[in-house]
Amino acid sequence: MLQTCSDHVCKLGSGYDHTPRRLFVGHRLRDLRGTLGISQAAMAVRIGISVSYLSQIENGDRPVSEAVLVTLAREFPADWGSIDAADDTALLVATLEAVTDTSVAAPTLDESAIRRAVKHQPLLAQRLVAMHDAYRRAQEQLRALDDRLVAGSGAPGLLPWEDVRDWFHAAGNYVDTLDRRAEEIGETLGSDRIAALEARLAARGVSVTISGALAAPLRDYDGATLRLDGSQPGETTLFSLAHQVARSEFADLIADIVAASDMASETARALLTAGLTNYAAGAIVMPYTRFRSEARSVRHDIDRLRRIFGTSFEQTCHRLSTLQRPGALGIPFFFCRVDMAGNITKRHSATRLQFARFGGACPLWIVHEAVAIPDRILTQLIETTDGIRYVSMAKGLVKPSETYTRPARRYAVALGCEEANASEFIYADALGTGGIATPIGSSCRICLRPDCDQRAFPPAASEIRVDPNRRGAVPYEVM
Repeated sequence: MLQTCSDHVCKLGSGYDHTPRRLFVGHRLRDLRGTLGISQAAMAVRIGISVSYLSQIENGDRPVSEAVLVTLAREFPADWGSIDAADDTALLVATLEAVTDTSVAAPTLDESAIRRAVKHQPLLAQRLVAMHDAYRRAQEQLRALDDRLVAGSGAPGLLPWEDVRDWFHAAGNYVDTLDRRAEEIGETLGSDRIAALEARLAARGVSVTISGALAAPLRDYDGATLRLDGSQPGETTLFSLAHQVARSEFADLIADIVAASDMASETARALLTAGLTNYAAGAIVMPYTRFRSEARSVRHDIDRLRRIFGTSFEQTCHRLSTLQRPGALGIPFFFCRVDMAGNITKRHSATRLQFARFGGACPLWIVHEAVAIPDRILTQLIETTDGIRYVSMAKGLVKPSETYTRPARRYAVALGCEEANASEFIYADALGTGGIATPIGSSCRICLRPDCDQRAFPPAASEIRVDPNRRGAVPYEVM
């Protein structure tokens, strides 16, 4: 999405010249097509212009129009977020997003009317965008209240792990200073990364022992020796070593971040410290710039990426959801992990999709089926209650136990993006676009769909009608 500048309000005041600047971006369009590997004809279709007009723009013969600029910002947010065009373009994009939100029960407006409103009544448009932002925040608060009801907690404060999870969500699951420091280390490791990480630890007086299966835990550090369970997969060993390096070399930086976080309890601060250390470990083994480039070149194929970087399926999915570096954004993804009981144990969304925090995620979502079918990738086109469509991929995973007395850990991970980015997400190829999407909601208590056959209970504060002479999939009608 286009970024607004800090003096946007004053420039939109009275007396501001709304005549758009002539913007020539031909080189950017050519570079974008090259990155995507598509022809001029395909790009012209994607942004709704003629091939000849696109050719003129790319050759520098014509400036890009405001309409095309808005389309580019919508279709390619990861590539077009840094364009500084006419100052009201960002406001126009935000206004269009607000007035096309299908979760608001109101007639849609003609786009030309919206353009006129932004140009002639910019303060009114700003107010509309602000109200839409407030509406979305209110919806998020409603989800939080629903989550607390599901969790059976009426306490006003967050539990420590909830506090940490919300901190990462507010940070966009990206921590710039930590990510860049980790990238510097990751790019110096060479081909034998395990040996390089062991050498870094040795330089700090930490010896590493990789032996047979440990009774517990999988990783044990006594202040001088790091003992790792040799029965674990290679990607687990690599990540554990990176974790210890991050813990040793970023201790002061992580402590500063935690100190500035205003965590409510010592437990929450300890959990945030662990979470930031794990974040840094992922950034060491999957350095941002190279990982983002490889991800785009293979169209975010998880299996190909994990082979390139020696990481697990889950680690790779999670890293894709953190690619939010300013000026070098990745495709906005949502990511979550779901256990056999349907509990969401990890979640992050760089998209507009939001999850239930505890249990009760929509049973129509393919991730629940994936838990029961390990090592098979399932795909699904879904549509949320706000009318936004997503391509979703899910895979069931099993972490085997080394003894019969301990059951294997089973869960599924899900990764997805908005349908507009489907051409850059290889898992969309099995679905196509524009087809019938599965309607899903956050949870039954706040999903207002009146005709869902999988509804477990009515929406909160809704009216229901029971007809003794008629019976549908559920024993009532939502009014």
